[in-house]
Amino acid sequence: MHDGRVGFTGLLNLASESLGAEVVFSSDDFFAEAKNLVKDAPAVFLPDEYTDRGKWMDGWESRRKRGPGHDDFHADTCMLRLGVPGRIRAVDIDTAFFMGNHPPFAELEGTIADPAASYETLNGLSASDDARDGWAPILRQVPLGPGRQNLFASESDRAFTHVRLSIFPDGGVARLRLWGNAAPNLGVPSVEPGVEGLLPGEVDLAALRNGGLALACSDAFFGPMNNLIAPGRAKNMGQGWETKRRRTPGSDWILLRLGQVGRVGLVEVDTNHFKGNYPDRCVVWGIHAPDAKITDLLLSKDWECILPESKLGASHRHFYRDELKVRGPFSHVKLQIFPDGGVSRLRVYGIPSETASV
Repeated sequence: MHDGRVGFTGLLNLASESLGAEVVFSSDDFFAEAKNLVKDAPAVFLPDEYTDRGKWMDGWESRRKRGPGHDDFHADTCMLRLGVPGRIRAVDIDTAFFMGNHPPFAELEGTIADPAASYETLNGLSASDDARDGWAPILRQVPLGPGRQNLFASESDRAFTHVRLSIFPDGGVARLRLWGNAAPNLGVPSVEPGVEGLLPGEVDLAALRNGGLALACSDAFFGPMNNLIAPGRAKNMGQGWETKRRRTPGSDWILLRLGQVGRVGLVEVDTNHFKGNYPDRCVVWGIHAPDAKITDLLLSKDWECILPESKLGASHRHFYRDELKVRGPFSHVKLQIFPDGGVSRLRVYGIPSETASV
């Protein structure tokens, strides 16, 4: 990763603010708010910044325990709703800049609950080996080091909608990153606001929330691949996919695995915020090869043209339905842009094959 942090290619940070992850409750965030845990940007340190409660810190920091509980290593806790329900493969408890005030130990649990579940409901759940009955272990108590990423492999293969981080006995954590795979069957199929004319049953087959994933691209110098299929409209250029300026003939492209095999009905190409650097034209391709390797897909001659070469405009939502030449079913799509530039979002609305007439 560009800033030196360790990440996991091919996995999503299910606890990302940009995916909709949200803190539901924290037992104590006296020095720094728990909502900082899900920020996408790396933590920063401002040496001269203070608040009326003490040193300003970019993370979640509870006060020092005094009295009953400290000697027994009772914990402070924080509950989060994942932005995308999913299976957690790797855990990063990042204590960046927490040097004399990091927690010495932590543990992580997960559960399956309604997305709108209240703290009272979540707090009423007890420890359980079944995530549908209570809090199941993801990471049993582990030691943490100060001022660094603390990386662990998940102990669970279950999918979760919510997690609970416990720190022993108190202290500060800058970021919590939960790398894994989406489990869209636990969520609500994604349909973005402002899309008119969708047919019954059409959902965004490419959305991260629905299990879509960017697999490869020609270039992602200014904006990472998965930005293209993130929830919501981009708030700025930095939240889109953008390639560097091409100085040789050709085009740029990005390869996506759809969350579900399906028939395509409507394609949206959104160049929101890209004004002097949007692509001039685009083409969308599709292929049905659910079990193919990435390298096989890149070399395949079986790609079909879903959307023929189409003109794009600056900072605009482009919708295509009647222009589509083939509809699938497809397992993967490829967006090709001419010659280079930035696209904030690609939406591939269609009907999953299990409910479509194939």
